[in-house]
Amino acid sequence: MRKPALVVSLVSLCATLALAQGRVANGWACGTPAMNNSIPVGDQPNHAYAIEQIKCTSSKGEIAGVREKEGTGTEFAEITGNSGKGHGVFVETMANGDTIYATYQPTFTFKDGQIESASDKWQYTGGTGKFEGLKGGGACKGTGSADGSNWTCTGTYSLSK
Repeated sequence: MRKPALVVSLVSLCATLALAQGRVANGWACGTPAMNNSIPVGDQPNHAYAIEQIKCTSSKGEIAGVREKEGTGTEFAEITGNSGKGHGVFVETMANGDTIYATYQPTFTFKDGQIESASDKWQYTGGTGKFEGLKGGGACKGTGSADGSNWTCTGTYSLSK
């Protein structure tokens, strides 16, 4: 009876060790949207749907020992007055040329037509090369800047070896 319990314990331990796990602590500097299409809804003032694409450069961070380099976020947003919410996909290029894919759900407030503050929740959905099978998630906080926005993100990841 002890042998099956020992085998189950060893299999569980090996499965746990087969995953590379870590923490995410990164920063991003994002420009203004390169592509931005906004359509007024017409039911009330300042209510619109928008689709946009934003280019970002990593200001700090690495995942599984590989430096983060740049990324592109493509998102759909609903804007009502001075606030908005949406969803998007972020495609990140790592220093070794591999890519990482994440979905995200941002919320933001505007002042004078620029982002004042923002946040999002994100989830890794995979990647290429070393990052195939990447899973994890976290959150980001953002602030507006004269040329776009700056983000600080934290979270966790697991990676099949």
